Amino acid sequence: MLQIYNTLSKEKEIFKPRKPGKVDLYVCGPTVYDQCHVGHARVFLVFDTIVRYLQYLGFEVKYVRNITDIDDKIIKRAEENNETIHSLTSRVIEAMTEDFDRLNLLPPTVQPKATEYIEPMLELIERLIAKGYAYVGANHDVYYDVQKFESYGCLSHRDLNELQAGSRVEVNEAKRNPLDFVLWKMAKAGEPSWHSPWGLGRPGWHIECSAMSLRNLGETFDIHGGGPDLKFPHHENERAQSEAANGKHFVNYWMHVGFVQKDKEKMSKSLGNFLTIREFLKSSNPETLRYFSISSHYRSPVEFTDEHLESAYQALERFYITLRGLPMGEDVKIPLETEFEQRFQKAMNDDFNTPEALAVLFDLVRHINRLREQDLRAAVQWGMLLRALGNVLGILYHDPEQFLQNLMGKSIAPKEIEDLIEQRNMARAAKNWQEADRIRDKLLSQGVTLEDTPMGTLWQSASNHEGT
Repeated sequence: MLQIYNTLSKEKEIFKPRKPGKVDLYVCGPTVYDQCHVGHARVFLVFDTIVRYLQYLGFEVKYVRNITDIDDKIIKRAEENNETIHSLTSRVIEAMTEDFDRLNLLPPTVQPKATEYIEPMLELIERLIAKGYAYVGANHDVYYDVQKFESYGCLSHRDLNELQAGSRVEVNEAKRNPLDFVLWKMAKAGEPSWHSPWGLGRPGWHIECSAMSLRNLGETFDIHGGGPDLKFPHHENERAQSEAANGKHFVNYWMHVGFVQKDKEKMSKSLGNFLTIREFLKSSNPETLRYFSISSHYRSPVEFTDEHLESAYQALERFYITLRGLPMGEDVKIPLETEFEQRFQKAMNDDFNTPEALAVLFDLVRHINRLREQDLRAAVQWGMLLRALGNVLGILYHDPEQFLQNLMGKSIAPKEIEDLIEQRNMARAAKNWQEADRIRDKLLSQGVTLEDTPMGTLWQSASNHEGT
């Protein structure tokens, strides 16, 4: 049975979907003022893997991933660029979509934008005021009163009194409590704004996700996820305002993905230690980033280093070398209910333990390589299972030759390689071993390795990763 670690309870819990055979999932998406970096990528790659596994188990998944397209950072960046907010957000969303497509991310079932849900936000805010959970400050901004929500702090496991004592929230005389958060803020001159019962303004950050999840998934849904930095205050505030407004339990399972770290610090735009997905993909294979993201357990932080990326590429290379030369036709039957698949499911059912699932795939690789010498037909069948289980994790979707011969960042062209291999074969036929070795060494210096097999001379790029 699938077990999921619930941030709220701090325990692994047996997953029981609210509706038989269906799973509702909400993941906080990006704020589109700049391109996504590899830290964002890990969050979305992890949840993409989770969606794929739930679908593999037979669930129908409704996956909602929002876009924040109105925010202080967006307004500031548009002003700096001397462009409209719509121009900025449209351009960033287009780039994000292209990056996510290259990472082979499944599209969400629904991708709502905050600006499309102003009316539902206003309805929630009015309901919170009517129930006494929100108030209009002296500055006409609308605030949520955290002291009215008894279990505030339970999700992030923080005591309200300690939060108040250690609060670094900027003093705001319009608030009753420094921890109270804004639901609706009055617009400044020149800022985008919408009509509301309290005047022209725009929504606070937290209310948007409550409105979008309510409209798309209902008052209560199965899984809510995001990065660990969203635990507090964003998810804590979402939970407080949603349960206060609706009078219902908000989310059954809260999931948070560990940070990508650079030099043991969280990768973030505020620290300036980030690498955009687009920059990464200029010199590295996108599948390498996915493998890197799932090679550690999703709740653990992962260090972004050249060594870890090279290790990820080499692991994929090993899989593809095993699949190389094995026909993958539709008429080949995949072995069902095998020990490998059972172990794979056991690993993934244990809170999506992808490192253990990958270890099972490596055992399957060893099994296939032994069979190659004894029973090629059986090796082909097991190869199909390797690819199928890999696809559940979002890997092994390339043709092996395409992956192994990917010359991303190399100066040599495939046609030149093939010509040199032909010259080398002619030199070998003439027993001119010195010339054959010279050509091999020349290709190796260009990052291309050769392998002489019964099928002929095969070549591959020595590495698809050239550093961070």
